Amino acid sequence: MPLLNIPVEFLLFALTLLGVAVLHTRNFEVAVTGLLAITLYKGLAARDMDLIAHFLHEERLVLNLLGLLLGFAILARHFELSRVPDWLPRFLPDDWKGGFVLLVLVAVISSFLDNIAAAIIGGVVAGHVYKHRVSVGYLAGIVAASNAGGAGSVVGDTTTTMMWIAGVPAIHVAKAFIASTVAVIFSGIVAAKAQQRYHPVMKNPPANLQLDWGHLAIVALIIGGAIVANIGLDFPAAGVWAAIVLGGFIRPTPWGEVSKSMKGALFLIALVLSASLMPVKELPLPSAHTTFGLGFVSAVFDNIPLTALALYQGGYDWGLLAFAVGFGGSMIWFGSSAGVAISNLYPQAKNTLTWLREGWHVPVAYVLGFATLYLLLGWHPDAIPAK
Repeated sequence: MPLLNIPVEFLLFALTLLGVAVLHTRNFEVAVTGLLAITLYKGLAARDMDLIAHFLHEERLVLNLLGLLLGFAILARHFELSRVPDWLPRFLPDDWKGGFVLLVLVAVISSFLDNIAAAIIGGVVAGHVYKHRVSVGYLAGIVAASNAGGAGSVVGDTTTTMMWIAGVPAIHVAKAFIASTVAVIFSGIVAAKAQQRYHPVMKNPPANLQLDWGHLAIVALIIGGAIVANIGLDFPAAGVWAAIVLGGFIRPTPWGEVSKSMKGALFLIALVLSASLMPVKELPLPSAHTTFGLGFVSAVFDNIPLTALALYQGGYDWGLLAFAVGFGGSMIWFGSSAGVAISNLYPQAKNTLTWLREGWHVPVAYVLGFATLYLLLGWHPDAIPAK
């Protein structure tokens, strides 16, 4: 039952996103209320009889996302207890270049590890390097770097893994690295210089610093488990939690991190489920302009269903699409799982207006990266839908 030719579901979802942006201290309550409103409308007013089947279909995605967000919160604590974040500053350059190198490292890590973990590691290190005085603009830079690194790798992001499984050659996805490089350079320099003005890099680690190799081994175990389970099972959360259980025999597991991160994880799941209930059956005809627009859409609309629709439709340039839906979510803190993970570490990131004001470099970096890739290689769509 459309209102002014706009489906009611879209209006309810738009109100939910607006509520999240304005009432950032109540974002969880707003997201859950929005999901309930959309579900009730589809079940009662629209009489959608397939709701239960729909939620069961989303069960695997939800469990994987929940497992990753909570599991990587435990990883972050193990990483912090290893004392590596205290040790790393001695190897970073002085002044703003130290912050820039850190963002580049986050992008590199994300190319072979899930972008959530890369963002969390970057956030933990930044907290130590800047004595926990990290600007929202720099947090946006961390999220952008993690999403940029994953955009060109078929194991670095859920959307690119979906393309790979569907039959898109990894080399086609890898073209996104061209756009990601431009985006990281621009966004990274702007964010690092602004962070240096906000609070400079602290170069003096504690004297006689001793690394805890047990905690570091658990970090490596969790990272390895995520990679192996992602490639072998397409379910990285299984490997993460298997490693966490094994790690409990080496060092005590910081279970308290689960309760700290639960609310943020459920917030993202509520938004993902709300987005999955939108009556979108197909995207506009594939073109460079459509792909460019999808980058902005992915900042507020979960990029997993967008990617699924694009794969079903076919005819896209997969390198351009991988960058668009991968990097585009960085423009708003709740636009990607990496952004939500960072906001669990730094609650000040949940202020959407501050994110947009201080993270202005992210949408500019998106435009520059997309334009560079398009101008260099052009538009080369696959002739048939991916299998």
